[in-house]
Amino acid sequence: MSFFPMTDHAVAEEMGRRLNALRLRKNLSQKEVAASTGLSLKAIQTAESGGSKLLTYIKILRVLNSLDSLESFLPDIGISPLQLAKAKGKQRQRASGSRKK
Repeated sequence: MSFFPMTDHAVAEEMGRRLNALRLRKNLSQKEVAASTGLSLKAIQTAESGGSKLLTYIKILRVLNSLDSLESFLPDIGISPLQLAKAKGKQRQRASGSRKK
């Protein structure tokens, strides 16, 4: 599925739908997830409708034992061996930003 043609709201709704499906696959009720996360039932319902903060999603994923799925969501971008050889110990201190012409 490509998320690029979707609106931001539609992507959030899809995240909520997937979170709901994951919870159901784990055979947990919204009430059980709320109790385990320390969040309210309303917060779980809001997350499953796609309207929550990232911290809420992290708490729910932790309870569903699926926190590792964040690795594919936002993988660690390591430095390539070629870049490492070019840098030769030079550590990047800041981004240069776009230059005006």
